[in-house]
Amino acid sequence: MTFNDNARINTKNVSKRSGGRGRTGLKLGGSSLLVIGLLFLGSNLLGINLMPFADVANDVINQQTSQSSSQLEACATGADANTNDECRMAGAADSLDQYWETQLDDYRSPSLVLFDGHTQTQCGSASTQIGPFYCPPEEGIYVDTDFFAMLSTEYGASTGSLAQMYVLAHEWGHHMSKLLGQLDLANADRSTGAASGSVRLELQADCFAGAWVQNASKAHDDAGVPLLKPVTQTELSDALSAAAAVGDDNLMESAGMQVNPDRFTHGTSEQRQKWFETGYQEGPTSCATFDVPAAQL
Repeated sequence: MTFNDNARINTKNVSKRSGGRGRTGLKLGGSSLLVIGLLFLGSNLLGINLMPFADVANDVINQQTSQSSSQLEACATGADANTNDECRMAGAADSLDQYWETQLDDYRSPSLVLFDGHTQTQCGSASTQIGPFYCPPEEGIYVDTDFFAMLSTEYGASTGSLAQMYVLAHEWGHHMSKLLGQLDLANADRSTGAASGSVRLELQADCFAGAWVQNASKAHDDAGVPLLKPVTQTELSDALSAAAAVGDDNLMESAGMQVNPDRFTHGTSEQRQKWFETGYQEGPTSCATFDVPAAQL
């Protein structure tokens, strides 16, 4: 989606964390790299971190622990958001915050941390390779915008602006699931595979993302200027492309694996697109993924 150039962006809940870029440690043998990549990308890519990252993450990442945090002073207007990925995340966060505040009486904002390379969180060590994620204990969303290039080059997602904002909207959806108590259902579900609580949680986040996109252009700055222009069909296609790229079946096929529904954690490409469109067309009340039988996921 395109921002109105003269709109003012509120970045109060967004910070930039720098100084964590180091060697990724991914110069390993082919089989080891595949296992580690599948661990990260299969369980955490565009998702939620329900537990600290696997200990192997700390062995893989040669981390620089000295970091500094700052506000995004360079991200002031819609024009900034149209030309800079980090400012685009800040602008989308402003719109998301405004939308969800109207949907839930006891809503509280998540934090958004944009980081370079690696960072420490209450959920463990994070890197670009893990992908954007939501950390429930601190109600924080973590994004390294370098991930967007990897999503495009390695998994075939669109590079459009709404494809990027879909990623953030999906993580914001996890925050909404926590506030609504749905995250507790996923934690209590010990099943695995295509109908598991993990899959239902991810599809719900896609649905919530779609609901926001339908209403994103209603957000405005303090002067009443709309933050975003109405979504176009091309932009919707970009978002659907990103949703399909992170389907379990596409991730497995991209890794040269046989598609195995018993190992699904996020849902298929078709399911992710379906639930995004459901939210877009019918709103957040249609996102009851925990209430439908497996055949309707």
